[in-house]
Amino acid sequence: MKRELDGLVIQMHSAGVSYAEAVRQFKRRYIFEVLAHHKGNQCKAAEELGMHRNTLSRTLAELDLNTSLIRNGMRRPPVSERPRIESIARSLVGSR
Repeated sequence: MKRELDGLVIQMHSAGVSYAEAVRQFKRRYIFEVLAHHKGNQCKAAEELGMHRNTLSRTLAELDLNTSLIRNGMRRPPVSERPRIESIARSLVGSR
């Protein structure tokens, strides 16, 4: 992992990415990963990150991270958008 991080830092530096922007992008990606792991639950993510939930909420706003996108992306589609069992069975029988 250290080698991958070193390579990324070299690429960012060579591309002229500022320190502030590099830190911002790291924070965004790291926090996004922790939130995704906890299915968008900010309380659990904040606990893992070692910060108060209000601090996480403020950080999310500063980083322009929208947790509803994380939560919605992990939900099952509504019943109206799920394939019906009958149509799946017909397609399986028809493909033989």
